[in-house]
Order: sequence, then C-alpha cells, then structure tokens
Amino acid sequence: MTDFLRHCTGGHERTIAAGADLLQEGHSTGHLYILLEGRLEVIKAGATVAVVSEPGALFGEMSLLLEQPHTATVRALEECRIYEILDAPRFLAENPEATLAIARMLAQRLNVANTYLADLKRQYAGHGTHLAMVGDVLQSMINLPPQQVAPGTDLESDPRL
Repeated sequence: MTDFLRHCTGGHERTIAAGADLLQEGHSTGHLYILLEGRLEVIKAGATVAVVSEPGALFGEMSLLLEQPHTATVRALEECRIYEILDAPRFLAENPEATLAIARMLAQRLNVANTYLADLKRQYAGHGTHLAMVGDVLQSMINLPPQQVAPGTDLESDPRL
C-alpha cells in the first residue's frame, strides 16, 4: 500500500480527529482517501471488520468504482492524517498507474476472499450446516451481474442466495 503514496497528486492533506467519520456507510462523497498516518476502523452494518494503520491504505475506492454509496463507515480511532483527492473520477482517468494499482489491490482482496471461502467449503462439505451455502456464495461471486445493493443487505438482495 505504501507504494500508492507516490500517486498522491492533485489533492490535499487533511487531519481527521479521533472519533470522527471519514466515510459513512450509505453516503457518497466521490472522493478518494489515502491514509498517511494514524489508525482507522472500518465498520460494516455496525460491525468492525478491520482496523487499518498502514500508510497508503485507500478508502472510498469501492464506492467510486461501483458508482454507489460507501459500503462501510470509516472512523478515526486516533487523530489521523489523510490525503484527500476531491475529484477522484478525474484523478483515476488521468492517472492510469494509480488506477492499475487500485485494480491490483482489489484483485488481491478478491483472491483472499475466494481462497477463504473455498477453504470453508472444503472444511464443511457435507455437514449440512449454514456453511454449506459457501458454494453458492462462490458461484454468485463469479457470475455476479452489475447491480446496486444497499449497504448491509448485499446477500439479501441477491435472489440466487
């Protein structure tokens, strides 16, 4: 993630106070945020799913690329310095290296999720528990058509699951 910092042009540095939200689930900003210093928590549907402190970590990229509201809330756990790109669509159009770096990062996330789900499927094959649906989730990820989903209801809105 730190290599993404070299793409930070056309924006400005900003400080986020401890406890303040950088992004709010269900809202849109059209901005791209890069963590310079501090710790942020990622909250989806009321549950903390990650704590991020690595300089160069990106926020807002999923909302930007999917052209939908933010899929999670990002809150500062301590005072943070971030780099904010206000016109993120333009930034990505004018910086193909940055766009490719984001695509690689998202592909890595998808690979990790697929690997984890495939392992769950293997471990719980034939157990008849709710984890048996992992195969359906994996299949839907491969064949998922573009669609709008409301934050927190991703699985409920997919009729295949």
